[in-house]
Order: sequence, then C-alpha cells, then structure tokens
Amino acid sequence: MRAYDIIYRKRMGEELTTEEIRALVSGFVSGEVPDYQMAAWAMAVCIRGMTPRETADLTMAMAESGDQIDLSAIAGRKVDKHSTGGVGDKVSLVLVPLVAACGAPVAKMSGRGLGHTGGTLDKLESIPGFRVELSPEEFVAQVNRIGCAVAGQTGDLVPADKKLYALRDVTATVDSIPLIASSIMAKKIAGGADAVVLDVKTGSGAFMKSLDEAFRLAEAMVAIGRQVGREVAALVSDMDQPLGHAVGNALEVAEAIETLRGFGPKDLEEICLQLGAQMLRLAGVAADGAEARKMLLRALRSGRGLSKLIEMVEAQGGDAGCIRQPVKLPRAQRVVPVTAPEGGYVQSITALEVGVAAQLLGAGRETKESPIDLSVGVVLRKKVGEPVAPGDVLAELHVSDDRRLAEAQERLLGAYRIGPEQPAPRPLVYGLVTDAGTERWA
Repeated sequence: MRAYDIIYRKRMGEELTTEEIRALVSGFVSGEVPDYQMAAWAMAVCIRGMTPRETADLTMAMAESGDQIDLSAIAGRKVDKHSTGGVGDKVSLVLVPLVAACGAPVAKMSGRGLGHTGGTLDKLESIPGFRVELSPEEFVAQVNRIGCAVAGQTGDLVPADKKLYALRDVTATVDSIPLIASSIMAKKIAGGADAVVLDVKTGSGAFMKSLDEAFRLAEAMVAIGRQVGREVAALVSDMDQPLGHAVGNALEVAEAIETLRGFGPKDLEEICLQLGAQMLRLAGVAADGAEARKMLLRALRSGRGLSKLIEMVEAQGGDAGCIRQPVKLPRAQRVVPVTAPEGGYVQSITALEVGVAAQLLGAGRETKESPIDLSVGVVLRKKVGEPVAPGDVLAELHVSDDRRLAEAQERLLGAYRIGPEQPAPRPLVYGLVTDAGTERWA
C-alpha cells in the first residue's frame, strides 16, 4: 500500500480500511513513511474526520506499535482513570487510594506535567523517596499486594503516538477529535487496564474550551472502548476555575491529604466521589453509582482512604511521615499575598492564567527537560462566588525565586474578575457518557 494513496483517499473523504491504517502507522514508526506524508495525512483527518471504526483502528494500531503491559496476573477487574488535564487537578492523589480502599484494583500509569498543567508523577515526587519508576513485575506485584500503584510508563509504550504528536504539535493538527481520542485511548489500552474512567475537562484551563467539544471527545473515547472491547465511562467536568485551592506539586499533595482526612475543598471531594463511583461500577465492586458513592464516603470518613495512601507511599519508597504530617513536605522560602484592588464578588478566575502564574514561579515546565521546583505554587484564598473587600487576600504565591515574581503576580491578579453581583453557581460536572448513551446534566 502506498502512503500517497492512503493520504489521497482520506483527503477525498473516503473511509480507510483497517489494513490501510495499520500499514500507515507501522510504516511511520519504521521510518518508511516520512514525516511530511504523515503530516499531510493528519491534516486530511483534521479536515475530513474519521468514522468511529477508523478511529478505533488507529487507536489499536498505535497501541500495538510498541510494548503493552500485561496485567492479567492482577486479580479482579483492573480500572484506570485519566484526566485530559487542568489546573489544580490533584484528583488521582485522592482517587487512587480511595477506590483501592473500596476493593477495586487500581493500576495507574501517569505522566509528568508540561506547561500550565501539572503531572501526577511530579506531585508524588514531592514526597521524599517516592519511586515512580517501577518495573512491570514490581507494578503488578504491588497492585496484587495492596490494591494500587501509580507509576510512569516503562519500556517503549505507544511510540507511534509520540512520533505523531510531535508532528501534530508543529503542523496545526492538534485539535482533531479523532486524533486526540486515539492518542489518549492508545496509551490507556497499552497500559493494560480492563476498564477506564475519563475526566474530560472543559473551560479556560482545559484543552477542550467548549462544552460541546468536550462531549464530542468524551463520546469518541467511549466509542473507541466499545469497538475494542474495553469498558469506558467519561465525565465532563468544569475547568473554568482551578480545582480546589492549591496549584503546585507539594501544595497539591498537602491538599489531597486534607481531602482524604475529610477536610478538603468540596469541589475536589465531589469530583473524586463522582469519578470513583464510575470506577467502582466498572470494576464490578458496586452494583451502581449510588451504592458506589456510599462505599466511597465510608472509606473517606473512616480514614481507610488515607491509610491506603500511606500504604502506597511506603510501598513505593516514600516517606509516609509526610502524609501523617504534611508540614514535612517541601516548602517554598516565602509566601507573597495578592490582594483585591476593589470589593464585590469574584465573578470568575481564569484557570489558564493561574496555571501560568504557578509555572512562572517554577512549578511547571516550559519543555520536557525543564527543571521544576516542587515547593512553589499558588494557593487560592477566594474562589468564584465569594465576597471580597478591598485589600482582602485573593491568593498567595509560594515563592523561592523572585526572578519572575512580578510577572506571576500580574498574571494572578489578571486571572481574577471582580464585580458587584454574586454570579450564579457553575456546575462542577456537566454530564456522563457511557455505552448506554450521553446524559447531559447542565
């Protein structure tokens, strides 16, 4: 099969065969199909789209382009969770131990942060000694022993996606729903879980800015799961303002610990309960979402979720004393308040700008090789809907290096919009997509 013919057929809006898609992906990975042809094909997909069957075929071709993790030695239905990324999204730190405490095995492969969004691995590495690099054997053994593990990718997982994403990033072909959906799902399938729960973020701090786009992406990923024999559920949730109050690695770990103690921000607790309910349902531990929510609340209120986090940290070489006493986590040199110039109500907080402010302080990377400071970040003291008086502290910057402090302060202050009227509450979760269909709640 010639790459030229495959590109031409897609450019004309024709449906590609399974064999054509597999030939294109394998040729690209081997170097037989050059970058310029793959970029042309990606642009044709952006313009013409792909059918659900084509998208599933692309997903499997990419998943099978490298190593795949075999989790069959883990007892029970293994469940994984993935977020499309946001600001202050420390959900996995709460959710993994909480769901495991309810009896569902959680085998989670995570990544590092880039740009204004944080990465779970970076957050966990703010716990001294925590080891994110586990061999496949160690990973499987830990999940069997304690019910959960969070680790970075090992081996050569999904090399086709790595190569294709690098091309998409420089050829204006990132924002194609079939390409986004197959990129995410290829990694989840190669990760070996039986079921996957997705948190598709929408809003100013999310990749999908509009609600309709977020639902289309959620539906595309659930459809891929259906085509390839994986159970998938997707919640569409708000990322117009940061989740919780803390943005920054050690700061987010501390907030996750507070949440597992029952004293965390209500928005963070609620999204964990909703995602966790779907995870327990798909794992076969709970009959339905209502039963699952009760199980999660019992694990949260009893402290079993926190105990499971301590167990996981100890199993992966981390200092569990930091979980028992979060004050031991890395701390920035000083805290700089950002105050309100006027009174009224917080109308909105642009999540993207908060994330950029934290990145400027050193909490995020500009490139994959950039060093990060695990101690720095932002803590919001006022969120949307709350009243403020002139001079009230809107947020605090946790700072160790002053070089970009002024710019971070400007960004953070610019993220807040204050007005005279209290705004109507925004939904935290907009709906759920499963094999049964799409439910829009708001």
